[in-house]
Amino acid sequence: MRSHRWRTAENSAGYLLPALVPGQRLLDVGCGPGTITVDLAARITPGEVVGLDRSEKVIRMARETAEAAGVTNTTFEVGDVYALPYGDATFDVTHAHQVLQHLTDPVAALRELKRVTKPGGLVAVRDADYAAMTWYPPSEGLDEWRELYHEVTTANGAEADAGRRLLSWVRDAGYDPAGIVPSAGVWCYATPEDRTWWADLWAERSTSSNFAAQAMAHKLADDVALEHLADAWRTWGQNEDGWFAVLHGEVLARV
Repeated sequence: MRSHRWRTAENSAGYLLPALVPGQRLLDVGCGPGTITVDLAARITPGEVVGLDRSEKVIRMARETAEAAGVTNTTFEVGDVYALPYGDATFDVTHAHQVLQHLTDPVAALRELKRVTKPGGLVAVRDADYAAMTWYPPSEGLDEWRELYHEVTTANGAEADAGRRLLSWVRDAGYDPAGIVPSAGVWCYATPEDRTWWADLWAERSTSSNFAAQAMAHKLADDVALEHLADAWRTWGQNEDGWFAVLHGEVLARV
């Protein structure tokens, strides 16, 4: 959640913002702590944004985010992307950020996003691509981290390199090719503040997160190996020349 709170509409949904207009109804699937959600809500006022996540704990955080921001046109609910609790053609815009990479059947999820979106509305999806992440200076430890991340997601039946597959998945889900607009976006961590934050974040994730727990559960790494990865992140973060880029695939699909 600490990493998710850094996300805003500007740094995580810029490809969608030109399509937003006041009065729309928007669904934010996998809303997390709600930082993107409340930003989107501010742009479509007096329209409504519904944030959905599978975790009740996360939904409570999102409600607190909206309350702290003074945003009143949001509703947050627990739900399942494979069985969205809404009728057909309910929303003008349906948005999912960093969701499809965690799913075993992203195409089924995209069909469900399409179902709840009005004819003429938009489905917007964005996901990172781990194989396309790049950094400097070279680090054998970060190479090992990325390899392990791929192994864990494969063991989970998910796809770490979702970004490059979004266009294909959207097409497979039956969207009209004429209404599909693919693009790409990048996060970059290179300032001292950003580099330290990103490195400390992944150092913590390497030993104390679902990623670490799953690596252990699948017998892909032990605690010593995970501490080694954490050390590699800290070493990279302390390098004044450190630079890290995260490539994302993006798709806007007209329903």
